[in-house]
Amino acid sequence: MSENKIISITRARTNSTPVAKKIVHSKKVDLKNSALIVENLTFSYGQKKALDNVNFQISAGECTLLLGENGAGKSTLFSLITRLYDAHAGRIELCGFDIQKQSRQALARLGVVFQQTTLDMDLTVVQNLRYHTALHGMSGKLANKRIQEELERLQMYERRGEKIRQLNGGHRRRVEIARALLHKPALLLLDEPTVGLDIPSRQAIVDYVHQLVIDENIAVLWASHLMDEVYPDDHLIVLHRGQIKATGSVNDVLEITQTQNIANAFAQLTN
Repeated sequence: MSENKIISITRARTNSTPVAKKIVHSKKVDLKNSALIVENLTFSYGQKKALDNVNFQISAGECTLLLGENGAGKSTLFSLITRLYDAHAGRIELCGFDIQKQSRQALARLGVVFQQTTLDMDLTVVQNLRYHTALHGMSGKLANKRIQEELERLQMYERRGEKIRQLNGGHRRRVEIARALLHKPALLLLDEPTVGLDIPSRQAIVDYVHQLVIDENIAVLWASHLMDEVYPDDHLIVLHRGQIKATGSVNDVLEITQTQNIANAFAQLTN
């Protein structure tokens, strides 16, 4: 067990109105159960600081919602975790592996669904997935088994022979989630995966991912600006202008902000 500094908030009162103020407190971190540890992470685009001393930890079996408005730094954080960018300061550890010093071992345990689709529109569902399994060095037999398992769980196996461009947005997202899970990652990153989807499609994906956490004991980091995607048992990270304003359980954040719902808590923290 070790100590990890986590940003939280406390309240100062001016004319009886709560005002968010940052403090630091300690949280016990179970290193053996950690899927992701981010320490003192800072990144800038030229003179503009996108992330400022970001610290948090995610354990196996946790669904963590990264809440932030556009421009908060969510996509930058994901780019650093996936090593599209290299951090200017701080460190990222994935399942015990330093992402800069042990990239291959770290990234092998990561599954990603980006905000913009990365599927080949002119290939079928199964062709897209087989390409991914080949990149991970899976045998044909194992690849077919894993593809069938994931597509069946997402109710997409009957559509495996259809080209991606024939699918609607919700079904394309299901294929991307299936692809991200083929190699059984320990950590799944989802960068606003429900943007542009209709309400039933959104809800189906939200429900599926939360059930996946329970069934597979996987860790999930889900970037979103939609408060209705938060479940009562989720962990929250509120990111605003590159800084963490609060982190903890839903109840922790509601208690600290003295609000009745996440939307009001988020508004107070980012005001």
